[in-house]
Amino acid sequence: MSRPVAGVRNKTLIITLPGSPKGAKENLQSVLKLLPHACVQAAGADSRTIHAGGVRILEQEAGVSSTFLSQKSHSHSDDHSHGHSHSHGHSHGHAIPVRHTASDANPRSNDTSLGASRRNRESPYPMLAVEDAIKLIQKYTPASQAIRAHVGGHLVGCVLAEDVTATEAVPAYRASIVDGYAVIAVDGESNKGVFPVASISHAMAGKHPTLQPGEIARITTGAPLPPGATSVVMVEDTVLKTMTEDGKEEKEVEILADDVKPGENVREVGSDIEAGAVIMRKGEEVSANGGELGLLASVGRAEILVYKRPIVGVLSTGDEIVEHDRPGELQLGEVRDCNRPTVMAAIRGWGFEVTDLGIARDKPGDLEQTLRDGLRKVDVIITTGGVSMGELDLLKPTIERSLGGTIHFGRVSMKPGKPTTFATVPVKNDAGERVSKVIFSLPGNPVSAVVTLHLFVLPSLHYASGISPAGLPKVPVTLAHEVKLDPKRAEYHRAIVTIGKDGLLYANSTGGQRSSRVGSLKSANALLCLPTREGVLDKGERVSALLMSRIRSEIDSL
Repeated sequence: MSRPVAGVRNKTLIITLPGSPKGAKENLQSVLKLLPHACVQAAGADSRTIHAGGVRILEQEAGVSSTFLSQKSHSHSDDHSHGHSHSHGHSHGHAIPVRHTASDANPRSNDTSLGASRRNRESPYPMLAVEDAIKLIQKYTPASQAIRAHVGGHLVGCVLAEDVTATEAVPAYRASIVDGYAVIAVDGESNKGVFPVASISHAMAGKHPTLQPGEIARITTGAPLPPGATSVVMVEDTVLKTMTEDGKEEKEVEILADDVKPGENVREVGSDIEAGAVIMRKGEEVSANGGELGLLASVGRAEILVYKRPIVGVLSTGDEIVEHDRPGELQLGEVRDCNRPTVMAAIRGWGFEVTDLGIARDKPGDLEQTLRDGLRKVDVIITTGGVSMGELDLLKPTIERSLGGTIHFGRVSMKPGKPTTFATVPVKNDAGERVSKVIFSLPGNPVSAVVTLHLFVLPSLHYASGISPAGLPKVPVTLAHEVKLDPKRAEYHRAIVTIGKDGLLYANSTGGQRSSRVGSLKSANALLCLPTREGVLDKGERVSALLMSRIRSEIDSL
């Protein structure tokens, strides 16, 4: 039978039992003696105080023991097995759940209800290479969702989820490409002579009288050719002969050009874009340069299908964290929150909508409720702090034990950023459908948070948005000085990359690389991908660099 499932919400202990009377009775009997202790803890008793004597004393007080519980479980299993002959190929009226791995096969975070003395002394999560971690992010980031969106400036950064065709031709009429005079040109006949100016065609909507043989019409660039006109003669190839009596208009103009061809200086219908032609392909991105938006607007597309960009929530955790702009001096142990504004600025710079989720305290219920509230508003939550091995590092336990999430990795072999965590949590959307949302729990040290934000979060946002290739662009750079290597972990060294006079890219370190040193991020526009080995890389050697922002020339950096 299923084991009871227990949880706490707002100091209320909730226990769910199996649906069958027999299973409910047996499971209730197995937890009944433990309920007084559980209720005391759920009510808010200090965990350290009530666990001071150790678990064995608590078991004795409750009249239970680990041995007794394991024997009860074994006995129940034997009785159940003997009562139903499963080897006969039938289930006697109910299906039996089948699990192919042992219950302790998956790594699990600390059970915070057991207190500090029972926490893991080593992380239960395997140490993954950066490349393997990114593969898991690609695998478990929710698939892109296509939505229909109005064509406008808010589309910058969006990726098309369909091929886009032109709904109309550009230009939609025969238009002049110069300022001059519309004429009727005939192959083999001269156009020289003095002609009356019969009408004027400006670049505006309206009807135009038909041009008759022997007449010309003054026309401006982009204006439609009058019916009957075949060509346009540039104003530079004409001479004013007479004016109207008031002197404000041209009456007669002499054409100096000879052998004017039909279609000369004319933009034909659809010569730029034909109606029905594919103007953008699925997977193309609408950039801020304006070309894509201009193209969509020119053919009259009011809506297009694009991939929805995820909304990101940013949360800081820790009792020691205070708002960065709080007035007054810091008390002993307080730390100003530089992570949240930094992370939010980076996400906005990437073109994603971001929501401030504030600061969550180191209390399981507070953190759980903050995460639940956040998951109702956003698609991705980024937290900083609370992912290491301390007794108050609650993010992993909260994700696994309270939210029912799956931690896909909890440690990465890199420097900085080893405890970076990537998880998905099942939630229901507005339509009541079960969907998956992403939580990235980044280290609390500012440098570690920013490095892992660029290295892991950005590719996930790109995958969810349909952007390819995902993540930071990688380029080869030349070291401007010697760099020491780490023999155990791959290092992502903050650096300033500039364009040298020889056209090559050169990298200079930002100085000390300690993960708490925020100054190592100042002016940094790249992360040097340093290999794992003993020794140093010499000046002039080439390494790969991930570009975080634009590259300057040596002159710019002076």
